[in-house]
Amino acid sequence: MSETNTPAPEAAEGHRYTAAMAADIEARWQDVWDAEGTYEAPNPTGDLAGDPAVVARPKKFIMDMFPYPSGAGLHVGHPLGYIATDVFARHQRMSGHNVLHTLGFDAFGLPAEQYAVQTGTHPRVSTEANIENMKVQLRRLGLGHDKRRSFATIDPEYYKWTQWIFLQIYNSWYDADAKKARPVSELVAAFEDGTREVPGGRAWADLTAAERADVLNGFRLAYASDAPVNWCPGLGTVLANEEVTADGRSERGNFPVFKSRLSQWNMRITAYADRLLDDLDALDWPEAIKLQQRNWIGRSEGARVDFALGDEAITVFTTRPDTLFGATYMVLAPEHPLVEKFIPAAWPEGTHDVWTGGYATPAEAVAAYRKQAASKSDVERQAEAKDKTGVFTGEYAVNPVSGAKVPVFIADYVLMGYGTGAIMAVPAHDTRDFEFARAFELPVRCVVDPTDGRGTDTAEWEDAFVSHDAKLVNSSGEGISLDGLGVVEAKAAITDWLTERGIGEGTVNFRLRDWLFSRQRYWGEPFPIVYDEAGVAHPLPESMLPLELPEVEDYSPRTFEPDDATSKPETPLSRNEAWVNVELDLGDGVKSYRRETNTMPNWAGSCWYELRYLDPHNASALVDPEIEQYWMGPREGAPHGGVDLYVGGAEHAVLHLLYARFWSKVLFDLGHVSSAEPFHKLFNQGMIQAYAYTDARGVYVPAAEVEERDGGYFYQGEPVKREHGKMGKSLKNAVTPDEICEEYGADTLRLYEMAMGPLDVSRPWDTRAVVGQYRLLQRLWRNIVDEETGEVTVVDGEPDEATLRALHKAIDGAGSDMAGLRFNTAIAKITELNNALTKAGRPLERSVAERLVLLVAPLAPHIAEELWHRLGHTDSVVHQDFPVADPAYVVDETVTCVVQVKGKVKARLEVPPGISEADLEQLAVNDAGVVAALGGAEIRKVIVRAPKLVNIVI
Repeated sequence: MSETNTPAPEAAEGHRYTAAMAADIEARWQDVWDAEGTYEAPNPTGDLAGDPAVVARPKKFIMDMFPYPSGAGLHVGHPLGYIATDVFARHQRMSGHNVLHTLGFDAFGLPAEQYAVQTGTHPRVSTEANIENMKVQLRRLGLGHDKRRSFATIDPEYYKWTQWIFLQIYNSWYDADAKKARPVSELVAAFEDGTREVPGGRAWADLTAAERADVLNGFRLAYASDAPVNWCPGLGTVLANEEVTADGRSERGNFPVFKSRLSQWNMRITAYADRLLDDLDALDWPEAIKLQQRNWIGRSEGARVDFALGDEAITVFTTRPDTLFGATYMVLAPEHPLVEKFIPAAWPEGTHDVWTGGYATPAEAVAAYRKQAASKSDVERQAEAKDKTGVFTGEYAVNPVSGAKVPVFIADYVLMGYGTGAIMAVPAHDTRDFEFARAFELPVRCVVDPTDGRGTDTAEWEDAFVSHDAKLVNSSGEGISLDGLGVVEAKAAITDWLTERGIGEGTVNFRLRDWLFSRQRYWGEPFPIVYDEAGVAHPLPESMLPLELPEVEDYSPRTFEPDDATSKPETPLSRNEAWVNVELDLGDGVKSYRRETNTMPNWAGSCWYELRYLDPHNASALVDPEIEQYWMGPREGAPHGGVDLYVGGAEHAVLHLLYARFWSKVLFDLGHVSSAEPFHKLFNQGMIQAYAYTDARGVYVPAAEVEERDGGYFYQGEPVKREHGKMGKSLKNAVTPDEICEEYGADTLRLYEMAMGPLDVSRPWDTRAVVGQYRLLQRLWRNIVDEETGEVTVVDGEPDEATLRALHKAIDGAGSDMAGLRFNTAIAKITELNNALTKAGRPLERSVAERLVLLVAPLAPHIAEELWHRLGHTDSVVHQDFPVADPAYVVDETVTCVVQVKGKVKARLEVPPGISEADLEQLAVNDAGVVAALGGAEIRKVIVRAPKLVNIVI
């Protein structure tokens, strides 16, 4: 046993538990835990292999969502989830599990890059300084992490494998028949031997290298495409849909975002849409999060329909092909690539003035409208309440069922990112189409018989009639009649008709779009891709990984005026010509290549970090298969495998969580892992809020400097307004954990955050209330240690029955609460027990004191470790067994039985919990109060619900 395991020296205030004593205890035991590897979890094999007996225990892999190391450091809201997982991990360890609990850092990201732009400091320098500061703050909280497993995504030995995974995805395609990813090499082999037809019909051998690359690009799960993107000139980069706010601005920096067409890397996540949906059912996640993912993926069944337009065809996806006869116009998204192909030089004769937008030619009208639409977010464009805008393209398409010519418009309420970017408009039966038709004086044709009595004449309609359970009318044409059919029958009939004629077919559509994977930034993972002189992409071999970031003189992408929608990206990496232009031998001799100058998004490193925690020092593989199977593999109740408990904020429902699920499935399909899902159980912790204060200008003032007096709040003598808000730097209401640790100790902070309320509910911070948990620890200390002498006061002997009942009830209740993440109620039960022991006014029996210490150990580990050693133990409290309740003492000695006569309570009886119904009935009818209430009346019936209720009917 190391010398550091000796009890603390006398504190300045004798032997009373104070903040100074807490600080000494906590720092000392943290040193011991680090020195002795107290929290190290052994793997079954490899460099982290350990005690086989520990490996043989049931495993438990517990994770927090990756923290980003901010320069501002932590406030007390940040550790809420970390403390919760630590308490749970400690309880599981004491309950006989081999527990893996660690924490790394998601360290690529825009804040460090922006700081580098402002100061010239390399992002790695500031990020690593932030990491070190955060480590100090987290260590002070006594978190039981296996520090051997920690890393940062900016470590080259980590992002080597991020790049390796990108290459696995790049070199894969999704086989829809097999419903899994397969290597591209197998696809090439099928093209070569003719077992699979090459798109376009030519032989594979007849294609040039560039032509082959184009074909494969249409299949690869990671591919480059010239597609509509969210371009943010103010940041100089493109953004994923999820990084754009509802009002069309960037989450970072609040700059305007525009639609633009650029060549970017994408991930074909849409290929996995069905599996991402179906596999949600087996996950132990909050239903609200599952619903958000289902809505984001947005699966819908319908039909593809082609509307002829000259030599072209406009393809639409519709969930209501039964209403085709009611399609009186079409709308394309402003970004639709067909728009530029068919715009006539002049407006057709008879064009309605309201259709032209006041422009002299279709080209002018379309160009102006596209520029206007580019400045709006997808959310703005689809807002139900906004006025419908659009412009006629000057062309007409042909309705395939009626043969009628229908005008083709562009309008911003149609998105290129959903369906085909084109819709057939059925204004009689779609609210948005109806509003657009009325605004542009377009015909409205009723094809679904209204059931609300309005009739089929649409001239006086004030809104659309939308129904999925009505009969079709006005829907007959050449070779097809839907009149009189219900919606379901009509859908089937029209889909068959379209399929037979080769102008449509039944299909499934998803709201989910492919994942935009390029960023025009410096501080991110470089792509392991180079381009030859013909512009063909080539993956780097694994031997050339990691491809590290080069030094650059300017860390910022070229930024533009925030409103400059016509600007184009220029990345920081493109300025380092010596790095960009290289001579490489990729297996066919030394040639000249140009590197990819975009970087990966900050989501890349967090898509797979759970796997690296398992085997962090493996230089030859992503993860050892045996280790991955042990910690993550499928098991009873978790058919897809995954982390046992993952705790983090609900704000990541459709970003990180969806992306990580996609990467897991690709790696699973390719045989690299046994787990098809990354996180089996997900728990979303609430948020710690705090009062914020604004002055007369509406500007936030430092909350710590606000005074409360006479029922009001004042800052520097001026009145201020109080509100509840998220704790943080922007609201100037942050409280740091360091402040609380200085005043009360880390164990008090841990207890307070866990006692504030249910873990999944947001709660207000109140520094004044922290003292309650501080006093709990002081009473705990006094129950075991004499504050005058420092001697342990426990005695030998057996506790009385009342003490045993209080003890075992607390063990039973608090233990099940900790297992269920109900830490606030666990603390309440421990507090009740500790108060009862204090009130007894006599020394605790050793068996009671030891179990009390074990009970509190997951929540307040420092004081528990100190008391455990003062009680004479030489091994750590961390690895002791959690106390087990004796059922005989958990059951109440007696329970109160309510006796009712004619529905009114007439007696309360104290009875044994196991009393029989017959005995309870006999006691009730013979009770003096009940006899008096009966007054000699005849008893008709006695209803007995032993042991708590007897109801007598007279």
